[in-house]
Amino acid sequence: MSRSVPGAQSRGRRTFAALVGLTIAVAALAPMRLFAETVLITGANSGIGLEFAKQYAERGWTTIATHRRREIPDSLAALAAKFPNVRIETLDVTSAEQARALAAKLADTPIDVLINNAGVYNDRSGCDPADVYCPGDWTTQSFGRFDYDLLDTIMAVNIKGPLIVSEAFYENVKASEQKKIVAISSSNGTITGELPHPRPGATFYRMSKAALNREMQIVASSVRPDGVTVLMLNPGPTLTEHQEYLRGNPIMLEVSFTVGHMIETIDRATLEDSGKFLRYDGEPEAW
Repeated sequence: MSRSVPGAQSRGRRTFAALVGLTIAVAALAPMRLFAETVLITGANSGIGLEFAKQYAERGWTTIATHRRREIPDSLAALAAKFPNVRIETLDVTSAEQARALAAKLADTPIDVLINNAGVYNDRSGCDPADVYCPGDWTTQSFGRFDYDLLDTIMAVNIKGPLIVSEAFYENVKASEQKKIVAISSSNGTITGELPHPRPGATFYRMSKAALNREMQIVASSVRPDGVTVLMLNPGPTLTEHQEYLRGNPIMLEVSFTVGHMIETIDRATLEDSGKFLRYDGEPEAW
């Protein structure tokens, strides 16, 4: 009959205990790994962009929030003070030079989700830049009253900007696990959804969103071989600060609601969805 050796038993118990401890430690780290992704958001200082930054930061993602102001906006300073995983960067999306410089600065940072959110809706030349509640002027986009300088601004930010940003940070996106590029569009850009009689007004903004959808559709086909998913999302009629004057209108959606649903739609998206124009909840949109 063989006899066990006391020393061997003791060593075995210590080894087993060490393995159990290691397993527990790995299990404890697992949830953290699920939220180790990185998101970059343009125009993150207010409205939909700020809400994206808040919700991704709350999930534990590394959140790169960009803005084009000379000084850090109070909204982002407060967010970064609350969440150490928020990183604030300056980026004018119409400047290829700025975008490339920031991409070089972030060269070692994979970006799982790149959100092209920065946009111009209407004429805010009469607004104090610090007044996010100023609704701006829509009249200069109506036939007979066109302000062509405003047209140049809207086209630069809403159409040129997403191309500059998507191209500048493409290597960062390719290096990530999720590999997703998102453009915040609008049902205002629909070509077929208002037939046979499209309503007048908001000409520049609406044509910019139609062009955005088309350009991102082409980008989607260009990057598919790299396994990169491209989505155009319609947030719906959202109560951002600029639209506070519409509070009480039953069709308006709270910004936290629509952004929360867009994040869920982005989470679910696969390469099979690339190039699609989707509502905030993932339903296909007419375009």
